[in-house]
Amino acid sequence: MEKRNKCKELSVDLRETIVEKHGQSQGYKSISKDLNVPVSTVRNIIKRFTAHGTVANLPGRGRKSKINEKLQQRIVRMVDKEPRLTSKQIQADLQTQGTTVSARTVCHHLNEKGRYGRRPRRTPLLTQRHKKARLEFAKTYVTKPQSFWENVLWTDKTKVELFGIGHHGTVYRKRNEAFKEKKTVPTVKHGGGSKMFWGCFAASGTGCLDCVNDIMKSDDYQRILGHNIVASIMGLPTEQRPETHFKKHSEMVTNKALESSEMASN
Repeated sequence: MEKRNKCKELSVDLRETIVEKHGQSQGYKSISKDLNVPVSTVRNIIKRFTAHGTVANLPGRGRKSKINEKLQQRIVRMVDKEPRLTSKQIQADLQTQGTTVSARTVCHHLNEKGRYGRRPRRTPLLTQRHKKARLEFAKTYVTKPQSFWENVLWTDKTKVELFGIGHHGTVYRKRNEAFKEKKTVPTVKHGGGSKMFWGCFAASGTGCLDCVNDIMKSDDYQRILGHNIVASIMGLPTEQRPETHFKKHSEMVTNKALESSEMASN
């Protein structure tokens, strides 16, 4: 018999062919020669079919999992309660309970339950006062018609990094590619710096853009309002007072500047 290539297991079709040939009163050696399968394998397949009536893999084969369904649910509850737990911390906790598994095994079980490790999204730091104010704002304006929002000018500011990126990212690479130029993030010792910009927009389009050179104070904000708000309102079909959420608006002088801008736009 020719040397047969090694494989993990025979296909179900090949097993059924062996059973079919045996049902035709063909001997083990003859089947082994025709299908290039060891005689011992033919014998075991026929024996399994005689005992269980099937050639498919029986349940319960292979190594038993150390993490059962109950323990898996416990791991899921742990990460649901504390999402910042690492797989190594969970591994250490399980080891104290007498279950020794690898951190990779913990990750596999979490993935089966739809929990995947991801970088957390960056969101503004909101206190209870901020949350309460936002909820009151939403309740006040939730019933406003679309025509109302078409007459509102929104303002905000944003920071733009002049060099590099301002957040952590993920790259996919092979081994020994950690320092390839395409796989790295360039940095400089002096930091790179950033620029703050102020802008506004309405439903009908965008307004003016202004650069904030330093920390924005009330005087700086009034200067921006005087230079840009009126020009933006005149360039857009906006009639109502601009809506913003800067803390500077709580100051009386800034509110007066807004009132002046409103009168100038009218």
